[in-house]
Parts: sequence; structure tokens; C-alpha cells
Amino acid sequence: MAKDISPKTHFRGYAIPGPTVPGYRDDPELVVEMGETLDVLCGHFRIFQLKKGHRYSTDDLLTAWYGSSWCPSARSILDLGSGIGTVAMVAAWRLPGAQIVTVEAQTESVRLAWKSVRWNGLESRFDIREGDLRDAQTLTDTERFDLVFGSPPYFPMGSGVEGDHPQKVACRFEVRGTIADYCQTAARHMERGGTFACVFPVTPTEQAERVVVGAKDAGLSIVRQRSIVLREGEPPLLGVFILMRSADLPEEIRDQTWEEPPLIIRRADGSIHPEYAAVKLGFGFPP
Repeated sequence: MAKDISPKTHFRGYAIPGPTVPGYRDDPELVVEMGETLDVLCGHFRIFQLKKGHRYSTDDLLTAWYGSSWCPSARSILDLGSGIGTVAMVAAWRLPGAQIVTVEAQTESVRLAWKSVRWNGLESRFDIREGDLRDAQTLTDTERFDLVFGSPPYFPMGSGVEGDHPQKVACRFEVRGTIADYCQTAARHMERGGTFACVFPVTPTEQAERVVVGAKDAGLSIVRQRSIVLREGEPPLLGVFILMRSADLPEEIRDQTWEEPPLIIRRADGSIHPEYAAVKLGFGFPP
């Protein structure tokens, strides 16, 4: 039996922003099936996920927030390796005028993304494609986008415990491409002056260097980046990056990167850091 999912105006004192969505109406095709959950994403947007599969994370939310913050005029968005659609749907919530194409290779993730898109009333804005981002058949040569997102897997196959669910494996390990492949595909499909926003580990330093090398080989410059500290006092594990085509930038700044102060997720006592609480408000999520 489906749980009560009636629209609410507040959540623990937080006034939920944005319009309600059509998923709140009865639709037999949008029920929460066995093994699934329907979870808050941003504002009234919700997302279908597998209980034991890949579930959206802080990495996804910050990628969408960072990219949409530094490319706020985007009219066209491409999300590479889009998974269950987290980054693309947060970006859709923040940039309501944008049209969005997503590319994802896992059939199960594509199915869930379509359910979420329908739930949130985004059918007219989304083109969800099942395919490998490295495959020339997935995107035509002439397709260009103002803003490209990438949440690539972080680790080479065989470099760690791969997990107990195939959906998790492909999200964590480089089954179908590396950060370099994401950079190459993004560079080919960025509009003139376009932006590529991605997330990747910055610790150990060898991981951060992979972003630098991948960007350079693709003709991209890292314009700005911000490290993410999961708990105050600990070293940063992840970073979010804004890249542009080097040829679109003045020559004197092509090798310059503005490194912002780290974003701290939790304070030392475990409470949400005030800045991250403010960031969450910026994508319609309870602080």
C-alpha cells in the first residue's frame, strides 16, 4: 500500500519552497514498488530510488548546486552518467527555464529516472537517453549545451570492494569511462562559453591530479574549485569543479584556478555546519 504522500506546506518548521507537482495526484504507474522508496529531493520534487541500490548522495546535490550557481543563465543542460537523475532534477528545480538531456547506461537507473521525471511533472523538459557517454551514437555531433554536469565514478575497477548491487558498482567504479572520458565528452558538447561542472575526489593527491590531466587533455581549464570537508577538522575527500574550454578564455587566465575555501558539511560535534545549512536552502532542501 502506498504511503501518504499528500503535499505539505512545511517540514519541521521549514516552509517548503516551489510549486507542488503532479505526482501528488493518483497515478497507478507512479506507485512505490517493492524494493523502492520515494524520497524528498528539493522543494516538492521527489525521487524514486532502490532501497538496496545506488541512492543519491551529498556529492550529487553539491554538483547540481555548484554548476547551477556558476552557470545561472543555462538554457540547455547535459548530464553525463546521470544515474537515477538526481543532479539533473535538482538543476531543473533551480533553473526552471532549462531543457535537459541525460545520458545513463544502466537500464534500471533510467527506469527510475523516468518515474521521477513524471512524478515531478518534468516530461516536457527532459530527454532521458540510455547509452554509454563514450558512444558517438548517444549524442549527435551538433548537440551543444550551456551547462554540462558529470558525476563520474571515482575508482578503477579492482581497486576496492565493489559492493553487493550492480547499480552501486557502476556508480563507484569505472565500468564505462573515467574522469578523462567525461572531460572529453563534455568538451565536445559544450556551447561556446559553456560550463562543465563535476565532482571528484581530491584525496589522495593522485586522484585530484586525474582531474587536472583529464581537463588539460580535453582542452579544458579548471576555472574554480571547492573542496568538501565531510567533518570539521578532517582532510577534504571530495571537490567540486567548474571547467570551461580553454579556447573560450583569455590566454592569460587559462592556467589560473580560483580555489575557494573548503565547504564543511558537519561541525566537529556532528551538527550541520551553518554554511551547508544555507547551501541546502539554496536547492530547496530542509536545513
